[in-house]
Amino acid sequence: MSTPATADHPAPPTHRSPEWLPPVWVLAIALVAVAANLRLALAAVPPLVQLIVTDLQLSNAAAGVLTTLPVLCMGLFAPVAQWLSERFGPAPTVFAAVACLALGSLTRLAGGSLGALYGGTLLAGVGIAVAGTLLPRLVKTLFPPERVGLVTGVYMLAMMVGAATSSAVAVPLVGLLGSWQASLASWSVVGFVGLAAWAPLARAGWVNRAEATSGGGHSRLPLRSRTAWLVAGYLVTQSWAFYSCLAWIAPSYVQLGWDRTHAGYLLSAFSATQVISGLLAPVLTDRVTDLRLLLLPAAGLGSVGLLGLLLAPTAAPWVWVGVIGLGQGAAFALALVLLVRYAATPAASGRLSAMGFLVGYGIASFGPVTMGVVRDATQGFHAVWLVLVLIMAVQFAVVALLRPGLDTVH
Repeated sequence: MSTPATADHPAPPTHRSPEWLPPVWVLAIALVAVAANLRLALAAVPPLVQLIVTDLQLSNAAAGVLTTLPVLCMGLFAPVAQWLSERFGPAPTVFAAVACLALGSLTRLAGGSLGALYGGTLLAGVGIAVAGTLLPRLVKTLFPPERVGLVTGVYMLAMMVGAATSSAVAVPLVGLLGSWQASLASWSVVGFVGLAAWAPLARAGWVNRAEATSGGGHSRLPLRSRTAWLVAGYLVTQSWAFYSCLAWIAPSYVQLGWDRTHAGYLLSAFSATQVISGLLAPVLTDRVTDLRLLLLPAAGLGSVGLLGLLLAPTAAPWVWVGVIGLGQGAAFALALVLLVRYAATPAASGRLSAMGFLVGYGIASFGPVTMGVVRDATQGFHAVWLVLVLIMAVQFAVVALLRPGLDTVH
């Protein structure tokens, strides 16, 4: 039996999840099922880019838009996600987002029409944006502070496994299902599974939405916070490098003479190595006060791999891509931890996520298409990797400023 708090003996701070929530195992399954969808619509495209370009007579810049659109949505719709969560509750809002994601993927079955291809990609991007923005807030709400890193690692693991799988089997699915359109649309099945898994939490959140949305205070973005701008700056550099690599690693090796299947396997290796670092890095944050001890090695790994692609792409492609994956997996997982670590409350984490994604993804969304323009202008990928190496140099500078003791976002 606990001792009542008094003025002289205040109760120690404890974490208590709302009583209306489903059991913890249901929460864990739901979190993993939703997280598994957050990169499928993106990672399944690059191995099929040359097929799409040839079939629809697109430029490389236009093909880059298929990666740019979801990332742009992740920026533009992050504040919308925050507003919807304050109005309807974060759990029901995530349910609606996963429905958008699944329907958007299914729409690409008619991808022979540019309207269906880009429209489905846009709808999936909206779903990814809203769900991805709200998951850090839900992690801070549902789990104790000492488990934030572990839980972040678990849903990062689900994201990376989903991305690695979709990259590896995208081309084989074309042969099995008969078209690249069917290959892209097949991932809607995973979306509908996520929808079913999230339904109990969404229902509980809707029935108790008055409690679920309480304590949010205002929904304004922390635009005056130096800490928020530093986190957003980190997201810009991390996301620009990651999504540019995701879009162009496979096509770059197809240009070097690889067949599409093996180029897809190479991209799958990029995602698979992220599984290792994406799980390990956030777990280590539970034991580290100065996150720069993890952020700097992550940036270093990404830089080494990109230098390999720049200077000797055919010397050790699997090594270069694996090293980039290790760096990017850790970097993205640590970015999610930053959104929780530098927020005072779950609602503040939601606002920080909304601002970080708005600025970070809003700018980084131009990465894949800009790199496509660079590739079209230079007829090769040497300049693409050079630009990304310079982006990583900027990331080092931002990381140096993310010291312990920065003001938290309220």
